[in-house]
Amino acid sequence: MEANTFQIVEGQYLRDILDQPRALSATLEQLEIPKELSELAARLRDGAVKRIVLTGIGASFHALHPLFLRLNQCGYTAIAVETSELVHSLDGWFEPQTLMIAVSQSGQSAESVRLIEENRGRASIVAVTNTADSPLALGANASILTMAGKESSVSCKTYVTALMALHLLGGFLCGADPARTREELAQTVPAVASYLRGWKDHVFEMAGEMGRVRHLFLLGRGVSLAASGAGALIIKESVRLHAEGMSSAAFRHGPLEMVNGETFAVVFAGAESTRPLQARLRDDIRQAGGKTGWIAENSSPGAWTLPQTPAGVRHMLEILPVQMMTLALAAQTGIEAGRFARIPKITTTE
Repeated sequence: MEANTFQIVEGQYLRDILDQPRALSATLEQLEIPKELSELAARLRDGAVKRIVLTGIGASFHALHPLFLRLNQCGYTAIAVETSELVHSLDGWFEPQTLMIAVSQSGQSAESVRLIEENRGRASIVAVTNTADSPLALGANASILTMAGKESSVSCKTYVTALMALHLLGGFLCGADPARTREELAQTVPAVASYLRGWKDHVFEMAGEMGRVRHLFLLGRGVSLAASGAGALIIKESVRLHAEGMSSAAFRHGPLEMVNGETFAVVFAGAESTRPLQARLRDDIRQAGGKTGWIAENSSPGAWTLPQTPAGVRHMLEILPVQMMTLALAAQTGIEAGRFARIPKITTTE
């Protein structure tokens, strides 16, 4: 990759990526649990609420996966469903015994607007959004706001700030120490800044390692499925290449047969409990002739290495190497990174 190819990636999308430390810091500074949520949480603990429905679409939906796991591990009955399916196929869940946690960066997508319209005040809704005056925020019972600022196209800083807000919300609902939660979240800011300072080196390294790619997979387990899903989405959006984010277990049930010299698989090391399974899959892909990127804190220094953070917030950094991948792929293909040709930033059509 020639140095002059950076003109393809040095646009507003890159500026949004590099703005993530500021966005996280600004979000953490004003992040708080709204007083309305205390009443909803009391109803949840008393059993008046029998289900928590987590809903969003696109990157917002993927961002909910760590919260989905955490709430169920805490003993709640949490269900994750895309907003498009919720509003058209699951009308029975719009009732007083449901607490909905809805994530939408804009708060004004077609599905978010329909959610408020279809609910008609039946279920309680907690909104997590980057837009305070959006239909979702105004129609919800309580709102948690992020401070990502304006974003030009592909979700990057709105995604990581949503993860931050959802981690705070999960801690609140599960009874975690608020001071410890904030301390964990505060460590993500310098960690993200540290990784992004080397962005040019990361892009050069990845471009050299990936080579010609026909099949792209992002493979994770547990909370890493958030970055698997969101990462595949941003690759498709930013450089118009097909990528599939899926569980590592599902990859063994068929797609492993596709591996050849034009396959590149991003494997998220993830939690210590399942890391040996991830390492074995990585090795099997390499043995089959494919190439891999191993995203972990303890891998060799380079583009795939995450800075050290508490395990509970590691998932907030896992998307960073995938963002670098989009820049490397843009430089390789000659496509201006993050420039939409067919879709708007906010999807207002169902």
